[in-house]
Formats: sequence, C-alpha cells, structure tokens
Amino acid sequence: MRGLAAVVMLQGHVYHSFTAPAWREGSVYVLSQFLGGMPPAFFLFLTGVTYAFLMDSCERKQMRPLSRVTAALRRAGYLFVLAYAFRLQLWVFGQPSSPWTDLFKVDILNCMGLTLGVMSLLAVFTTADRARLCALAGCAIAALGPLASAFPWAGVPPFIKAYLAPDLNYFSFFPWAAFAAFGMSIGSLIRLVSDEHTERMMQWTAIGGVALVLAARFFAEIPYSVYPRSDFWLDSPALTFIKTGVILIVMAVAWAWNQFSVKGNWSWLRQLGATSLLIYWVHIELVYGRWLWMWKENLNVAQSTVLAIVVIGLMLLLSLARTRWNQVREWLPGLTARPVQAGD
Repeated sequence: MRGLAAVVMLQGHVYHSFTAPAWREGSVYVLSQFLGGMPPAFFLFLTGVTYAFLMDSCERKQMRPLSRVTAALRRAGYLFVLAYAFRLQLWVFGQPSSPWTDLFKVDILNCMGLTLGVMSLLAVFTTADRARLCALAGCAIAALGPLASAFPWAGVPPFIKAYLAPDLNYFSFFPWAAFAAFGMSIGSLIRLVSDEHTERMMQWTAIGGVALVLAARFFAEIPYSVYPRSDFWLDSPALTFIKTGVILIVMAVAWAWNQFSVKGNWSWLRQLGATSLLIYWVHIELVYGRWLWMWKENLNVAQSTVLAIVVIGLMLLLSLARTRWNQVREWLPGLTARPVQAGD
C-alpha cells in the first residue's frame, strides 16, 4: 500500500511541477491531480496502523501504562524531528530566495507528529478498547472539520492555526488526523484477529470500504447539511469517509495480492513502500527544487508522463541502494578497500 501511494504521489507531483498551464485542463492532468489527493491519506492511515502495532507490542510486553505512553510519544517526537529536518533542508537548498517562514510550514510529517502525540494517550487502553476508541476518534475529528474551519482564528498565531485549521496549503490536524485514527483502529483489529480469520476480515474490510464510499457519497449529495458552511474538498466529513473507504478497499486488494500473487517474491511496489520516507524526502527536492528548473511548467502531457516514469525509476534505484547497500558495496570494491594489515 505504501508503494502504491508512493507511485501515485510521484506522478502527481511531477505533473503538478512540470506540466505547462496550457495542458492543465486536459483529462490526463485532472485525473493525475485527483488521484494525487489520496497518498497523504494513505500514509497517515498506514502510520496509524504501525502506531497501533507499537502500542500492542508494548501491551504484550506488560509495560506500565505510563511507559507505553512514553514509548508512543518517542515515536511522535521522532516524526517531529524528521519534519523540521526536512523543512530545514528545503530552506537551505532554496537560498537565497526561501523565506524563513518556510521552516514552519505544516507538512504531512508535522501532521503525523502532532496526531501521534495526541493519540499517544490511547496507549493506556487495551488493544480491544483502542480499536473502538480510535474509530470514534476518527469520526469525531472528521465531523469537527467544518467547525474548525468556521472557528474565529483571527487572534490565534498563524503557526498554531496552520496546525489546526483546515487549509488547502497545509496538512492540519482537522481533518487529516482522522486517517491516522482510523488506521490505529484497523491496526488494532489486525492484532486481535488470528491468522486463520484474516481472510474473512479482509473480505469484510472490502465490503465495509464499498459501503462507506457509497454512504458518504449519498450524504455528500443531499441538499441538507448540519453545518452552516462546509467545503467538500477542504473539510467535508464525506470526503474523509470516501477516502477512508477507498483505503479499506485497496487494503483488502493489497492483502490478496500479497497472499496469492507475489507471495514471497520480490516486488517493485513493495520495494518502494519499504523506503517511502526516503523517497518522499528526496523526490520533493528533485521535483520542486532547482535541479530541473528548465522544465518547470514547460512540458506537455506526453513529456510529463515520460518524466514521471523516469522519476519513478530513479526513486526505485534509490530505494534499492538504500535497502541493499551491502550488495552495492560489493559492486563497488573501492568503497570496501582497507589498508593491508600485517599478516594479511
């Protein structure tokens, strides 16, 4: 799932950065950007899944509640460190034109750090309780999205507002944190279900995903709303539930694909997923930095497509170099050379 999200993310960013304005009304570009809205939800959801695994592991080790919360907070703090290291690197590479305010832009890693920090308090509960509580938390965060937009933020510092208020330019807590909460719920369920019942769980996951998409679309299209104001593409709970439904469907398909297709064989999608953070970090600099400035917003759709394939290929090579570094060192004997010692 991470690998698939990485591919969709890469193509979306390449089209966004390099396609000329004259080609942006075409169906290919529009579809590219429509699909490009899904990867952040995937990454947040999957982060929630692994966060639930961490909490369950701490519980199985019979750690004290405070120790479990501390372990969870360390994971959140790690993501915050990565988030600001990422912003710092982009700011340094963007000099002298990058303003200092870029250091505090709220990106997806910032959203992950804040969300996991808030959700770390759920580590005091059992895995079974977390499965229910996280689902409720996800629904509550999604439902509060339009209210967060309507909140009078005038007197709130912009830095804090960027973390909380829905904004098309930031990954705010509302409503994006809902995906991590739903991921924690599903991750807890995965830990509770035995291996022999996993297939049945995935069947119900797919059915639940389809039902969620249909129900959310129905409520999004009716002419009535409980909110005085709501923007479907910004803060609508319906959009959050539609994306969650799609994630559940893809999750079931990914499980079946792993079980009955690739099994233990190497997969390029799985390879990309194993290093998704590295790929995210490097490709942002490559695609939005100065490296390919001569092509920025200057390519037609066909050229952008070729460039997207090239960037995906480069990120795959980077991923292979990261996970198979020892093999790479064998291919480059000079890197492993050492001085001759007495007795050699």
